[in-house]
Amino acid sequence: MRSSTITVFQCLEKGLTRRELHIPRDRLILMLFRHNILNNMKNRWRDWLKQAKNDLLWAKDSLSAGRYSQVCFIAQQVAEKAVKAYAYYKGNDQIRSHSVLEIVRALEINGELENIAMRLDQYYISARYPDAFLSGAPYEYFTQEQAEEAEKMAEHMLRIIEGMTAENE
Repeated sequence: MRSSTITVFQCLEKGLTRRELHIPRDRLILMLFRHNILNNMKNRWRDWLKQAKNDLLWAKDSLSAGRYSQVCFIAQQVAEKAVKAYAYYKGNDQIRSHSVLEIVRALEINGELENIAMRLDQYYISARYPDAFLSGAPYEYFTQEQAEEAEKMAEHMLRIIEGMTAENE
């Protein structure tokens, strides 16, 4: 659809009408809407990266406050936003997962980031919801060491993604 979309927009720029292109009105509206969303998301990768950086500061503050389960969850969020930033940077617009591992694999990024993603995804639910464990609140299950490790992994992933986007700027 992307190549036909480009052709349609090139024709519209040359002054051809929708009727001359033999495109139903509803389809053209959908194509225009999708085109605008794609361009908007591709241009917003920096916003995703900035939010990941800000969330990392939040994780560091939470670590200082001894909120270890929250640090683990926030670390997963930092990684998710960083890889989504990279996906948008690469022009991918169909990101429908909250799993860092799924996104990393879809982007075909192997190795170190995949290993970090496996670790941090474990915190997406378990660090927040009491029914993730047989009893007790999530904060009762997380240690300072886990939180420190999660924060370091998230920061490392963020730095790698920053490098992957800065090299090609």
